[in-house]
Amino acid sequence: MLLELHVKNLALVERADVEFGEGLNILTGETGAGKSIILGSVNLALGGKAPREMIRKGEDYAYVELVFSITEPEKRRSLEERDIFLPEDGTLVISRKIMPSRSVSRINDETVTSGRLKEITSLLLDIHGQHEHQSLLYRSKHLEILDDYQNVRIQPLKAKIKETYDSFTSLEKKLAGFSSDEETRLREADFLRFEINEIESAALKEGEEEELAAAYRLFMNSRKIVEALSAAYESVTGADISAAIRGVEEAVGYDGRLNNIRDQLYDAEAILNDIAHGISAYMDDLTFDEEEFARIGERLDLIRGLQAKYGSTTEEILENLEEKKKRLEELENFDVLKRKTEERLENTRNELEKLCTELSEIRKKASKELTEKIKQGLEDLNFMGVEFSIAFTRLERYTPNGFDEVEFMISTNPGEPIRPLAMVASGGELSRIMLAIKTVLADSDNIPTLIFDEIDTGISGRTAQKVSEKLRYIAGRHQVLCITHLPQIAAMADVHFEIAKETKDGRTITAIRRLSEEEMVMELARLLGGVQITDAVIENAREMKRLAKGKKG
Repeated sequence: MLLELHVKNLALVERADVEFGEGLNILTGETGAGKSIILGSVNLALGGKAPREMIRKGEDYAYVELVFSITEPEKRRSLEERDIFLPEDGTLVISRKIMPSRSVSRINDETVTSGRLKEITSLLLDIHGQHEHQSLLYRSKHLEILDDYQNVRIQPLKAKIKETYDSFTSLEKKLAGFSSDEETRLREADFLRFEINEIESAALKEGEEEELAAAYRLFMNSRKIVEALSAAYESVTGADISAAIRGVEEAVGYDGRLNNIRDQLYDAEAILNDIAHGISAYMDDLTFDEEEFARIGERLDLIRGLQAKYGSTTEEILENLEEKKKRLEELENFDVLKRKTEERLENTRNELEKLCTELSEIRKKASKELTEKIKQGLEDLNFMGVEFSIAFTRLERYTPNGFDEVEFMISTNPGEPIRPLAMVASGGELSRIMLAIKTVLADSDNIPTLIFDEIDTGISGRTAQKVSEKLRYIAGRHQVLCITHLPQIAAMADVHFEIAKETKDGRTITAIRRLSEEEMVMELARLLGGVQITDAVIENAREMKRLAKGKKG
């Protein structure tokens, strides 16, 4: 459930802090008051486009934050599977800071990409605006809706189909790689044998290149090392510590407090002697072997030549070697492997056909039930005499979703032939059709928060009342946020917010506030009466609110 929305410096919004409630949350306001800004801020938080023009004039950034409460164990598991771990109270905070040159999104203070943000938020919130209504014009959306209706039965089967489909396409690619040109195969096999022999004869070892490079650098710098150590040796042996010891020894006879200094000099003499012996021993061992130097150089040239051809590291070269051996084996056993691949492809095709057929049968059975429910839902929304059906077409190829393509067919007027929905429905009708569908899916849809915008486009009167009842039904199973200008819908509110323009310090701002019971009545009166709000209008509004409560009860 969406608990809170916090907005700062976004367009006309200087600052807005909104606490949403359960059930139906209604947002109303005068035209131009900024209702679209509030919905836009939610879209921004969910990863929508963030043009810099959205930043309030004179400010350095805009900020949007959504606070969710996740209490359902299944939803917590889904988030944990995506590496989102919640505190004990189930709070999930999604924020986005929009700056002129970039934007930063976070989930519980962890910076995330736009793609990951959309993946996570798709589990929590679903927005149905004009764009979402328009998606009904695409047949791919129709299949998605049908599958959502039978989600529990269909998803495990679709997972099997996806796995089998991936194997099928992989085998198709493998079979396509079997060249039928024998001369081409022989040439490729000869070249592979040459490359395999070149790599194997090098007898590469892990870490060898690094060891040889270090030894080569040592040989290259051996003269500089000898010169530097010789100078160091002369300095160490030239230090006249013995004279210093003799002088202090004589002084100790007069003042015992110098015993500590004398002991330190003896220690320094011992240390310098050890250093001198160490330098001398190192230089005795440091020999320049021309043959060894040449051998190391040749070996390095060989290894680096192989790296240039087969991989930047020894590990990559050896992996490349195994791939070449595998490919050579395929070429040397061409007929056998091709026949086995053909057999595996045929078996996989049969399995895929079986799974897709099973899925199609489930869909067709579900489509009959879904068709009746959507038709009933459309009639409830004042589509009188509506006809609705779901048409199936088998695709020529398999897909990860099976071989079905479905299309919603509708006739909104008696006597008119049933045709594809995309050819018939207007914008206002699309919004009501989507609402009917969401009502049907309300029991199976596990997204906790739904937002409806422009759901009341082109409707009024009895149809508006029907729409309000559908929203009330959905709000009994989900948290619903709805922006509306119709009193019939606003009357159903469990929580009601007013969005209004105000002037502050000579600048226009958009403010949002939660209404009390009496303020809800006055806002309904404004929606009913326009400029002139009479006592009769107020009483009408009060009656609408009372009747709405009765229907909810």
